[in-house]
Amino acid sequence: MAVWATYVAAAVAEIAGCFAFWAVLRLGKPSWWLVPGVLSLIVFAYALSRIDAPFAGRAYAAYGGVYIAASLGWLWLVEGARPDRWDALGAAICLIGAAVILFGPRAA
Repeated sequence: MAVWATYVAAAVAEIAGCFAFWAVLRLGKPSWWLVPGVLSLIVFAYALSRIDAPFAGRAYAAYGGVYIAASLGWLWLVEGARPDRWDALGAAICLIGAAVILFGPRAA
C-alpha cells in the first residue's frame, strides 16, 4: 500500500475510534459504541506502524497533516458540516508540511 494510502487508512481508523468516544461521552450514544471504537484505534496503531520510515517521530509528524485533512473530510461526510475555505487552506498547508517531512532530502 502506498505511503499516503496507509496514512489515510490510519487517519480514518483513528478518527472513527475517537468519534466513538465522542459519541458516547458527548452525544449520549450507548456505551457499546466503545467496542468498535477501541478496535478501530487498534487498527489505527497497526496501520501507522506500517509506515516505512526510519524514525517513528518523523512518520508521526507527517501523519499529522494527513490526519488534519482527513478530519475535515469526516466533518463533511459524517457530521454533515461543510469545511470552509479557511479549513481547506489550513489542511493544504498541513499536507504541504507533511510532504516536506516525508520527502525532503536527508543526509545519508
